[in-house]
Order: sequence, then structure tokens, then C-alpha cells
Amino acid sequence: MCLLAVVTAVPVTACASGREAVERPTAARDDGHRIDPDVERQAAEKAALDAYSGYLAASRTAGARSDPRAPELSRFLADPLLTRVRLSIRDAKEHGAMRTGTLKSDPTVTAVSLDAKPATVEIQDCLDTTGYRLVYAKDKRPVPGSGGGRHLSTATATRYPDGRWLINSGTTHRDQPC
Repeated sequence: MCLLAVVTAVPVTACASGREAVERPTAARDDGHRIDPDVERQAAEKAALDAYSGYLAASRTAGARSDPRAPELSRFLADPLLTRVRLSIRDAKEHGAMRTGTLKSDPTVTAVSLDAKPATVEIQDCLDTTGYRLVYAKDKRPVPGSGGGRHLSTATATRYPDGRWLINSGTTHRDQPC
């Protein structure tokens, strides 16, 4: 069934603060003094985790409304992940399905590369999707084969030239329970 493919392609989402991606910290203050590298790293980690939380919340909201063009998606996501998320929501909608429920997320930063061009932050999460389902919009029956579980999920936040941190790649590793 085509919907099974949608289940594996649709990003797993969760509740979050809904805050916009945080702008990048500046490397030097106006008075010419350098910012402590630890402070810059902590700011990057916070900005990346805020972007990740925003991505999860925006994806969940867009999936529940079956709205692949939801404007909040582009506040937290960039391509290629933005296009993947939009296509997954559109495919579910075309098959009369939508996402519903909640899931648990507790992300952690696993790597920070501020010297890379562009700067990136790697995030790892153990997503519990047992309460998050793909259901038929008409009668809310679960789509066969769309059961959840606890799986490792990874994402990359990238700092864009305008200073925003956006999530541009992410994968749920269904073969790696956690």
C-alpha cells in the first residue's frame, strides 16, 4: 500500500515552544572584543535545538491540518528536508490520511562545527511515536502498518547567511530502536 511509504517518509514530530529559529551569535562585539568560544558554542547549540523544536511543532501542526504549504514549515526547515516534509504531507493528504496524536522527544546536541562553511550542529533524538499515528481523515481509523515505536532520529541544523539556524536534513532510523 502506498500509505506505508508515506509513514516512513513523514518526519516524526512533537510539541515544541514554537519559537522562531534563533539568529547566529556574532563572533565579535561592537567594541572589538572576541566572544568566548564556549559562549558562542552554547548559543549555537541553543539556536539549533530551538530550530529543531520549531521544526517538530510546525511539522506536527501542518500534518494535522494536512497543509503541505503551511508557512511555519519554512520558518524552521530548509531544503532538502523542507521539500521532503511537504511531499510527505501532500502524499498523506492525497490518500485521505493525516497525522494525529503526540510523541515524546528529548533531543541532544552531538556535534557542533562552527568553523565549517556553513556552520552546523548535529542533533540526536530518541523519538517515541507510540502515541503519534497516521489515520484516515474521514473516520480517524489508523492506517494499516502505521504503528509507532521508539527510534533513533538524527538531524542537522545549518546556519544560513541571514543568520538563521534551519533544519535541512533529518532521518528516523527505524532499524535502531532506543
